[in-house]
Amino acid sequence: MKSSTTLDPVLKNAPKAKRRRSFSKRDRLTLGIFIGIPTFLHVALVWFPAAATIYLSFTYWTGIHIGDIQWAGLANYENIFFNTPIFWDALRVNVVWLIWFGAIATPLGILLAYQIDREIRGSKFYQAAYYLPVVLSLAVIGVIWNFLLRPDGLVNGLLGLEISEAVSFFGDDRYNIWVILTMASWRHIGYIMLLYLAGLKAVDASLREAASIDGATEWQSFRKVVFPTMKPVNVIVIVITIIESLRAFDLIYIIYGSSGGLPILGVLVFQNIAGEGASMKGAAYAVILFLLSIVPIIAYLRAQFKEDMK
Repeated sequence: MKSSTTLDPVLKNAPKAKRRRSFSKRDRLTLGIFIGIPTFLHVALVWFPAAATIYLSFTYWTGIHIGDIQWAGLANYENIFFNTPIFWDALRVNVVWLIWFGAIATPLGILLAYQIDREIRGSKFYQAAYYLPVVLSLAVIGVIWNFLLRPDGLVNGLLGLEISEAVSFFGDDRYNIWVILTMASWRHIGYIMLLYLAGLKAVDASLREAASIDGATEWQSFRKVVFPTMKPVNVIVIVITIIESLRAFDLIYIIYGSSGGLPILGVLVFQNIAGEGASMKGAAYAVILFLLSIVPIIAYLRAQFKEDMK
């Protein structure tokens, strides 16, 4: 039988159990302030208004006295889908916006990022120039382009046209949507370029070298090697493209005001909440806009996660 003196070195060398750190009252107070206040503000300013909007979309309410709220069921949604033709016009514009961003603006941002990542001559200047619109809000972008393209603006002035014969870039239905989309793309392209440029910097250079040694062209190397390794960035870009195509209220409001010369869902939300107090039709529009934004994003992320789990 071993003596206690023999066991002492073993006990001394045994790993000690980790002690749980105890927080003082001051630590708990600090954690409570830094976690509790942001959480409260987030719930109060984001989640509570969102939940209230969903509830109010099923009611009639003047927006003044809470006691006047009356349950309406699906009446507001039925009114939108069956008795409001402008809803379908706005939905069509938002779909065109999404297609434009997905097929033109986003690929252009990826192309610019790829070219700048190759460190072409003047790449630093191009990077700064294309990124500049990203730091501006859509409202500021609307003010800038409105100054350039309005009938008495800079472009018509350079063309030497009087106001009576000036080109109405925003008033002509033949091309006003394309002008607005170009304005929105000015910022979106730089945003996508920035995201993709950060992703390209993180790609292992040895992967490209191996593809080049195997005889792959530059396009093949990007399509089969670089692009698949940037799946996290691709997910973010798709989510941003969907959201940006549906949240363009600022730009339209700066150009057309509350009249909403180009119907989009964001403008309909504003018009019906501010102008129709007896109905929560605006809240119903907001819920529809939310679902159109979140459903495709959730579906895409779910498909990606399933593929990763295989």
